[in-house]
Amino acid sequence: MTKKVLVVEDNDLNRKLFSDLLRAHKFEVDALADGRKVIDTARDFSPDLIIMDIQLPHIGGLELIEALKADTALKAIPVMAVTAYAGKGDEDRIREAGAESYVSKPVSIQPFMQAVNALL
Repeated sequence: MTKKVLVVEDNDLNRKLFSDLLRAHKFEVDALADGRKVIDTARDFSPDLIIMDIQLPHIGGLELIEALKADTALKAIPVMAVTAYAGKGDEDRIREAGAESYVSKPVSIQPFMQAVNALL
């Protein structure tokens, strides 16, 4: 059965890169630029993994991860956080919010796919 991945990324180029890469590895992908649609889309799409940008307009990725993990229907879905802002303590805050994995941008294809496969 094909694994499904929800990509949440506001940058058009990154969203396309992640989606194309995942599709090339035979994943079914739904992609969002707007974090305000994450919860409803996750409920409808039922992903096996959520790839979450941390710096999003309107609502931050950390807040979204916490909301996903607080939702009984969604909390078991692993979240891989992806961010360009990899400052001291950021990984700890991201993991405390509930993300199972953390990858910093710019992403390299091999480590990105290894992180995806490790969660699935």
